[in-house]
Amino acid sequence: MLSRLSTATALRRGIATSAQNNAKVAVLGASGGIGQPLSLLLKNSPLVSKLSLYDIAHTPGVAADLSHIETRASVKGFMGPEQLPECLKGCDVVVIPAGVPRKPGMTRDDLFNTNASIVASLTSACAKHCPEAMICIISNPVNSTIPITSEVFKKHGVYNPNKIFGVTTLDIVRANTFVAELKGLDPARVTVPVIGGHAGKTIIPLISQCTPKVEFPQDQLEKLTARIQEAGTEVVQAKAGAGSATLSMAYAGARFVFSLLDAMNGKQGVVECAFVRSDVTESPYFSTPLQLGKKGVEKNLGLGKLSPFEEKMVAAAMSELKASIKKGEEFAKNFK
Repeated sequence: MLSRLSTATALRRGIATSAQNNAKVAVLGASGGIGQPLSLLLKNSPLVSKLSLYDIAHTPGVAADLSHIETRASVKGFMGPEQLPECLKGCDVVVIPAGVPRKPGMTRDDLFNTNASIVASLTSACAKHCPEAMICIISNPVNSTIPITSEVFKKHGVYNPNKIFGVTTLDIVRANTFVAELKGLDPARVTVPVIGGHAGKTIIPLISQCTPKVEFPQDQLEKLTARIQEAGTEVVQAKAGAGSATLSMAYAGARFVFSLLDAMNGKQGVVECAFVRSDVTESPYFSTPLQLGKKGVEKNLGLGKLSPFEEKMVAAAMSELKASIKKGEEFAKNFK
């Protein structure tokens, strides 16, 4: 994945290589635990010229605070549904971290009832006011919120599967970090593709395809895989009721947006994993490495060569994935 080191550099230094750095990016849910640090990272990037922040509360304050930072992106805050159309007008990329976080004992699916409505409402506004924008969904459960987004865009007659992404980047970031820790490597130089979905056993790290090549005994591989799959719960428990992964999620969300903006600006060889409409497996949505381009997904790079252990994980994920997708599609069909 050629973009990994350059993306890490862009995040660390706010330096980017692109010539057409004039993107308007909106963050919907900008006052929340993910939204604020994500907005800070986006404000810090020369790839962004206009930053449009939306939430149902506190956005004027967040925007005022960020607007004092000595980087070129202009920042505007929008609050409440009546201001959402103006927020979205002319956007190139919309990132949606809006919704409620997990608390201890909750699964991502427990968030469905609240977050499904939020995502359906916000993406409906996107379909009306910025139908050509790239839509990046962070709100959980991603395995259901991406099908919801797709169905909403279909209803409005503006559906383009190459522009709707479920941001699973945090799974890759965690896999890179955990592998690097175990092997004593620099995490910025480790790339582990993570495929499947974005919840529990649907998260499938392909350690066999890690760059550089690494090997683990089977028992250690199983423990490492389980840790990557349950890393979100690790943070939820450590925060003891005060929220879920926000800072690492903001980093991962920004990394994905920067890769997308680089590709939209014509940079070649940009590859990121994301949960998208797919015919790679029997699941209608599936995360795999994607080559990104000016119009979103340029090429789905597929599964690559899987180990027998990884093949079993793909098979085991199918029923849960399909059920979560169906749940999202059914919700969207009945959403008014």
